[in-house]
Parts: sequence; structure tokens; C-alpha cells
Amino acid sequence: MSEKMNDVTDADFDATVLKSDRPVVVDFWAEWCGPCKQVTPILEALAGEHGDRVTFLKLNIDENPATPGMYGVISIPTINVYVNGELAKSIVGAKPKAALLKDLAPFADLDT
Repeated sequence: MSEKMNDVTDADFDATVLKSDRPVVVDFWAEWCGPCKQVTPILEALAGEHGDRVTFLKLNIDENPATPGMYGVISIPTINVYVNGELAKSIVGAKPKAALLKDLAPFADLDT
């Protein structure tokens, strides 16, 4: 089951991501990024499967340049995992679903 991921912006990043009471996965992407388009359906599928334990969001780096700069995002797609307001893991580049699940599993008790 797929689920459309909500957008997060520079303006609401702190309240939505850093103050969340559960792990948050943020996909830093851009409209022109081919690999981003490959990873989006995978993340949407993961959101549908694990959205009850992890929040999945996406941030358009062209529309929201401050947050990627703050977290040193220089290549996209970059998928950051935030736990208790802290950056817990950064995944750079498109990966298949199994690899993403393995990377995300320690933060949300996901089945790999």
C-alpha cells in the first residue's frame, strides 16, 4: 500500500520534524532530480507500510534552501532520519527498497 508523503518546509521543519515524538524520515529532493523520482515511490510504499511508527516527509530543496544548508545536504536524493530532534542517519543516493529498509530498521523497529 502506497501513501503520498506530506511536504515539510523550512518554516515548519522545526515543529514538524525536530519536535516529533517519533522518528521522522525526510526525503530531500528536487523536481529535476531523476534519482529522486526513482526513490519517491519506494518511500511512499514504506510510508504506507510503516507510517504508524515513522513519519515520512519530503522537502523540496529548490523551494526550501535553508534546511538542506543547515544539514549539509549537497547531493540528492538525501534521506535523513531524525530521532528526538537529532539527525540520526543520513542516506545519500537512490537505493532499492530492501536497502532502504535495512538502513531505516534500527530507528523504527521495521521488518527487513
